[in-house]
This record gives sequence, C-alpha cells and structure tokens, in this order.
Amino acid sequence: MFQLFLQARAHNLVRSRLGVDGFKARSVERDAETDRARIGSIVAAIDAALQAAESEQSGLNRRVDDVLARAAVTFGNGTDEYLEREALDNHHQDLFDKEISNGQRRLKELATEISHFKFMKTAVLSRFPDFKS
Repeated sequence: MFQLFLQARAHNLVRSRLGVDGFKARSVERDAETDRARIGSIVAAIDAALQAAESEQSGLNRRVDDVLARAAVTFGNGTDEYLEREALDNHHQDLFDKEISNGQRRLKELATEISHFKFMKTAVLSRFPDFKS
C-alpha cells in the first residue's frame, strides 16, 4: 500500500515538474457550440425526413389524380354503362380501382407521418428554445 502511495506521489511530482496540468474543462462557448451541433443534427434529420415525405406526397397526389382522370375516361357516362361494358374495360376499371385505393391509402399514411414529423420538430424546438437553425 505504501509503495502505491509513493508511486502516485512520484508520478505527480514528475508531472508538475514537466508542466503537465491536471484536469481542465472545456470553455463554456465550446460546450454551447457542441450542444448546438447536436441539436442541429436532430433538427436537420427531422427536416430531411419531412421534406422527403412532403415530396413523396406531392408526387403521389399528382399520380393519383392522373389515375382518377384516366379511370373517368374509361368509365363512360351512360346510365347503363356498367351493364354493357366489355370485359377488357372491366379489367381496366378494376386495375384503376386498385391503384387508386393503394395511392389513397399511402396518402393517408404520408399525411400522418408529416404531422408526426412536424410535431417532433416543434417538440425539439420547444425543448431547446435557444437553438437557432
């Protein structure tokens, strides 16, 4: 035990003679910069996800509108159109119906995702009011 104490004292003596200081904390400015960088990376990730979801929603909305227009053209406007429609036209109507329902389902999912991303961004910014992007 006494030898360990002597070793520690000798080590401290050598360090003090060589000018090696003990523990030093970083400056307040550097700590604040590090904190801003951490928060900034979180906000940037949320912004990127939000922008990607909004872009997907916009493109999908255009495609669903296009399919709706094509379906309306093939549907016809006669009152008994569905009775006399050819099998190929029925097949195309079924395909359009499937595409439209899948597109509308995904649009609902995207709307939910976008609202969640906006909520997350608001929550992060409310928890760190001093953060400026």
